[in-house]
Amino acid sequence: MENEQTRVPPHVLFFPFSAQGHINPAFQFAKRIASKGVKTTLAISVHLSKSVQIKPSEVGIETISDGFDETGPTWAENGDHFFTTFTEASMHSIRQLVRKYEKSDNPFTCIVHDSICPWALDLARELGLVGATFYTQSITICTLYYHAFNGLLPMPVTEYPVLLPSLPPLMLVDMPSSVTDLEEEPCAHQLLMSQFSNIEKADWLFFNSFDKLESEALRMMAEKWPRVKTIGPTTPSMYVDKRVEGDVDYNINLYKATDDAFYVKWLNGKEKGSVVYVSFGSIVELGEEQMEEIVGGIKQSNKSFLWVVRDKEVDKLPGNIAEDNAGLLVPWCSQVEALAHEAVGCFVSHCGWNSTMEALSIGVPIVAMPLKWDQPPNAKLIEEIWGVGVRAKANEKGVIAREELERCIREVMEGDEKGEVIKRNARKWRELALDAIDTGGSSDKNIEEFVASLSSNMN
Repeated sequence: MENEQTRVPPHVLFFPFSAQGHINPAFQFAKRIASKGVKTTLAISVHLSKSVQIKPSEVGIETISDGFDETGPTWAENGDHFFTTFTEASMHSIRQLVRKYEKSDNPFTCIVHDSICPWALDLARELGLVGATFYTQSITICTLYYHAFNGLLPMPVTEYPVLLPSLPPLMLVDMPSSVTDLEEEPCAHQLLMSQFSNIEKADWLFFNSFDKLESEALRMMAEKWPRVKTIGPTTPSMYVDKRVEGDVDYNINLYKATDDAFYVKWLNGKEKGSVVYVSFGSIVELGEEQMEEIVGGIKQSNKSFLWVVRDKEVDKLPGNIAEDNAGLLVPWCSQVEALAHEAVGCFVSHCGWNSTMEALSIGVPIVAMPLKWDQPPNAKLIEEIWGVGVRAKANEKGVIAREELERCIREVMEGDEKGEVIKRNARKWRELALDAIDTGGSSDKNIEEFVASLSSNMN
């Protein structure tokens, strides 16, 4: 009889889309699964493997071709060309990778794929593997896309408020750009709708969220598909439950990080809750006028600031931005480390889902400055549903003026009644996030159920 020491563990192949906001939660999910005795491997593109920093972890790394090995996706003529090439090349590479491991002593038993790559689920079925879809956006936005996919939301959306089952009323400013401007973003629209093209084939549907955070949307999705499970937050374990050894940061960084000691030392010299942390993610760029207004708003608030400004955007800044010790500009940093520092009292954010989940997990109030895609509905949740921040309102030109940003920063950071309510709510959601991922929490139970199912399939 095979004993525990010689039993081969399940082996899960994680296949995220090659963008920071997709890789990070997939890698964190893989680490969480690995901590429970499952072998995990992350597939990344050849080009990415040459250009990123990868820190060692329990998760194995395999490279696959996405059709842009030498040039990266910037070589693509347009979005359609990129995704056609990406799909064909990635499908071929993953099939070869799975077949290579079939000859090893620990073949793959499951593929966890990015939801915007639904063809990977068909491939898992073809190869006789368990197929799990991983959604890296909120359940709320996925529910909206699902309604759109099924014709309950005519597109482009032109009538407001939008009233859909399990969702709060949504106005134009709350809507994702991918359903309001189909001419500007036809590729994004098609991609997001495709997430549901074969959803009925999935053995598991995972979301980077937790049960109490989006309970109504979760209930609606779970009624249709019982295998809908939350597994978040995927924030590094050091900042939540501290149960995954060595999990102090994300292991893959698409950008060159600033020396940790430099900005941490600067933060160490600031009073508790006195610093505004500013970051707008890894993709969307701000216009020069908006950059100038952000500078003006922060300076008028009289707060110290740590601002992540990518190298290619530095030229948009006025020359006197960091003329004193009140401000520090960095090209990149560990966002979780910055948010967790006691000096940080506010996060001026574009409201990408990963940034939103990090702020919720760590308990930092948010000034929401959504730009596009899923960010506007995330901002609505932040301000109106969870009460952990305020949303800065854009003017008729679509620019958030310095006076408006100053108002929002002061509202969040200073000690009036509304600011105290926001801080209290931030602390409440931090505790609920911790409860979800800690031993016996809703997300932890869902992960344990997944692991047990994979293990039972090995017997």
